[in-house]
Amino acid sequence: MVSVLLVDDEIHAVEGVKSAVDWERIGVSEVHTAYNVQDAKHVFARYSIDLLLCDIEMPQGSGLELLSWVKENHPTTESIFLTCHADFHYAKQAVQLGSFDYLLKPLPIPELEGVIGRAIAKRDESSKKEEYSRYGQYWVQHQPLLIERFWLDILNRSIPTHPEAIRQAAEERNIPYSEHMQFVPVLIVVKRWHKELSLRDEKILEYAIRNSAEETLLTVGDYGQLLPIGQRALLAILSCDSLANEEMARLIHCCEGFIASSHNYFYCDLSCYVGDPAYPHNLPTMTDRLFMLDRDNVARDNLVIRLDGLSSVTTAYKTINSHLWTMLLKEGDAGKLAEEAAESLEKLSRLGGLDAKKLHQFHQDFLQLVYGYLHSKGIQAHQLFGDDRSVEMSVSAARSVKDMTAWVRHVAMKATEYVISVEQSESVVDRVIAFVTKHIGTTLLREDIAKHVFLNPDYLDRVFKKEKGISVTEFVTRERMAVAQELLLKTSLPVNVVAAQVGYSNFSHFSRMFRKYSNKNPIEFRMKGQAELIN
Repeated sequence: MVSVLLVDDEIHAVEGVKSAVDWERIGVSEVHTAYNVQDAKHVFARYSIDLLLCDIEMPQGSGLELLSWVKENHPTTESIFLTCHADFHYAKQAVQLGSFDYLLKPLPIPELEGVIGRAIAKRDESSKKEEYSRYGQYWVQHQPLLIERFWLDILNRSIPTHPEAIRQAAEERNIPYSEHMQFVPVLIVVKRWHKELSLRDEKILEYAIRNSAEETLLTVGDYGQLLPIGQRALLAILSCDSLANEEMARLIHCCEGFIASSHNYFYCDLSCYVGDPAYPHNLPTMTDRLFMLDRDNVARDNLVIRLDGLSSVTTAYKTINSHLWTMLLKEGDAGKLAEEAAESLEKLSRLGGLDAKKLHQFHQDFLQLVYGYLHSKGIQAHQLFGDDRSVEMSVSAARSVKDMTAWVRHVAMKATEYVISVEQSESVVDRVIAFVTKHIGTTLLREDIAKHVFLNPDYLDRVFKKEKGISVTEFVTRERMAVAQELLLKTSLPVNVVAAQVGYSNFSHFSRMFRKYSNKNPIEFRMKGQAELIN
């Protein structure tokens, strides 16, 4: 007995769905209707509702408001949204509130019947899982956190990887368990997001991916469990006592469908790594192998990969073309350099010999080439690439060819652009002058100023002297004395305060430097200046 409630402020829409759907065929015995949120709540007060089909935008309260109320007061009711608006904000809220699906009107009736059927099947499956047998055909669903912790303790080796130790841990936790069952682990790893996301939106999409994985993959085999197992990673554990070849083919097909929907709807690239059947005490080792498979999968995304799926061809790593790439850096052709690097990586990928180790070697070789070139220009490379974006891209670079190519382009562009700005010494000198002016009252060391413009201190002195005829240190002193003279003439600040205003904590040192540049000590300079103003 399944009851459905249709809610829409358009009466003809409600009646159209009610009359068009073959309710009896899909297992629905009762269909109730409401035309606003308040009417819907009255129906919930009188009847037990298994499935809610609701419009989002209604004049007397939105469908999202109704769903929030339903989840709080009738948590077992599944919900499906029907709306005319393809709005990501609505979809995101629907996912966050636990909607089973989000559909755009007008929707073909057969497709709507299919979605309703799946929602009913999900509800029925949840009911059946409460009756799982002791020996693992099914597991007790009212203990999800305990069961999840049990599996994580096995995988993390908190429970010793021995059949008797696992059996005893299950008994102590009152978890039904059979040591004779085998499982196929499926590692799901999100490689990257297609767009910038806030932390909140990323968490919502991760939640949506998890729900999608549960609905897609856990239908294979007699029992399935989905576990969070690392950053952007999930592990599906599927019972395979009856997982014959055709069931394995079905699992691969389900993984492919899950990857395609995640790519299209959840803005990400991900991969699924399918292990071999293993007893529970062997799962930690099997999972380690899947993680190693993901680590070495630096060239392929959005694919299902079996444990023996990556080529074992060993290709000698050829170092980067240092001479050509350095020439491209010198010529400022960052675009061509990025193309050359991408082509080199693509060639290694095609040969099937590119793994995490070789990608790391490429990373280090390219970094050495760029740092060497920048060092020859007097540029402090570790400071130039010390910003958050550069650091984040460098960390990601070793994960995949896509990330490495993006990092190479970023590094090449930033390096060549900065070299050009240094060679146009006016821009560097202008930045130094602005920095000194802004920080005239602080302890200004030559090294601090050089760090601000990412240059070696000696090289900065050469650039600055070429443009201004004096060293950076001399310029700072002259600027301080000029400001001190102005403060002595135009303010009544005590001389020791004036000294502090221009960065001198030692009054005697300030007086000596002031006399050197003004031929008078600060007090004499002030008195002479004030006398000249009177006369």
